[in-house]
Amino acid sequence: MKHVVIMLLLALGVSTSFAQNSDSTLVKLDPAVKKSMNALDQAGYQLAMRYNDRQVAKANLYELMLRNPEDIRYPELLASLYFEGGQSTSAALVALDILKVNDKNIPALEIAAYSLEQLGAFDRALPHFESLYLLTGDNFSLYKSAFLQYNLKKYAEAMNSVDMLVKNVKPEDKIGFPKSQTETQEISMKAAALNLKGLIYLEQGSKADAKTAFDEAISLEPEFEMAKENLQKAI
Repeated sequence: MKHVVIMLLLALGVSTSFAQNSDSTLVKLDPAVKKSMNALDQAGYQLAMRYNDRQVAKANLYELMLRNPEDIRYPELLASLYFEGGQSTSAALVALDILKVNDKNIPALEIAAYSLEQLGAFDRALPHFESLYLLTGDNFSLYKSAFLQYNLKKYAEAMNSVDMLVKNVKPEDKIGFPKSQTETQEISMKAAALNLKGLIYLEQGSKADAKTAFDEAISLEPEFEMAKENLQKAI
């Protein structure tokens, strides 16, 4: 039930955007008083963070956001606090409000993408990962795009993303994969992309092509456990 409510909130956009809080909705403050209040809340935020009191830090940020609706720094900090605290719904909602003001805000795109993915809203997360790749050229964002496209059964798009990744990936690009219930292994992103390519072929019923892709992944990373398991499905 909780998951359904979260998805409805995200779908309907029932959050109140900080961008809608203009000075006309707030009591007018003398500039000197406003500056003094801001300084107190900023000091309170810094002290709360020093003592790891995230609740108080968030309260200070809300005060600063209400008093300074034009300053994007405060919602960025709030979104980060929610994300780092594992509050994916709140993190996503704040990040999405930031993106209404600036759809190229990199920190907000990252928080929105990962938070929505964690909530299982893959269709909502995907455009943000795609935007991240277009704006930054980050290969991990391209891999995440390909993986979500695969999960959403957008196989042509996923294959295109994988081919781009295989072509452009750097040798130093790595990604973690589970090796067992307690261990992970670091795999080259090119091998990870080839493994994903094999999975796409499997979903499309092309076992021979899938086997080729898994074999290529294993040739690059001989200890790639997941690729070895997937290869058995293609034999």
